[in-house]
Amino acid sequence: MKKPALLQVFALFLVISSLHAFQSDELDEEFGLEGGNLQPQERILDPVVPIRSTPTRGKYSDSDSDSKIQITLEQAFGDSDFFPAATFSARLKTWSHGAQTLTKLRFSRNSFTEVEKQKFQKLLEEDEFYRIRLPSNVLNPTGKDFVMSSVRARCLPRDGLDEHFVIHTEGVNILAVNYGSPGACPYPRQLRFPAKWSFNSHTVLKNSEQAPRTPTFAEDVPGELGEGETVPPPERSFWAKYWMYLIPLGLVVMNAMTQAMNLP
Repeated sequence: MKKPALLQVFALFLVISSLHAFQSDELDEEFGLEGGNLQPQERILDPVVPIRSTPTRGKYSDSDSDSKIQITLEQAFGDSDFFPAATFSARLKTWSHGAQTLTKLRFSRNSFTEVEKQKFQKLLEEDEFYRIRLPSNVLNPTGKDFVMSSVRARCLPRDGLDEHFVIHTEGVNILAVNYGSPGACPYPRQLRFPAKWSFNSHTVLKNSEQAPRTPTFAEDVPGELGEGETVPPPERSFWAKYWMYLIPLGLVVMNAMTQAMNLP
């Protein structure tokens, strides 16, 4: 009798334990109790922070404010006539206030022809000038107004023909051009021919409109002339310098003369 009773008690214990486990899992699933087993579709996902894409600013189109122009460089051997030698290409920049300037200067040089080589060799032998010129107004070249520069032909030959341009502009006008060799050209200039008949060109564009202009007001300051120089005071007359001495002296002389006249 004892064994069946023990078996019944043990079986009842197993049934109660299984029911308790079933209820515990069911409660965990229904109410999300901590420590409960979550189904894959019910797992709490990490909060996702939305990434806002920063709107990219559209680049300012060059065609809206810039236009490409070409400037013809002309050359002359000695006193001969000018003819095209190279081309400058630049961007014409239009600012918000309406002013226009030249930017992004590029240079394309034509190679010497055989005839031009012979003419340049003659310049080297005679130590004559090689001349260049540019139109003063790049937008509306008239064919009459130019800025010119020249250099002794013997100053250019190195390994090749080394040339240096400094172009000074104001708006769309070329004010001046400095042309020469990058280094010094000491006198006496030695005759030598380039190893290669090709130009090594270096260009610099100096534009006065790139910096904002500040209005200047001229005011006459007495006693100053130029920078660090003083204006000398106007020369005074003899009377203006010594009147304080001459008046007492005149009174003394007049008094002496009066006394002399009163003597018997």
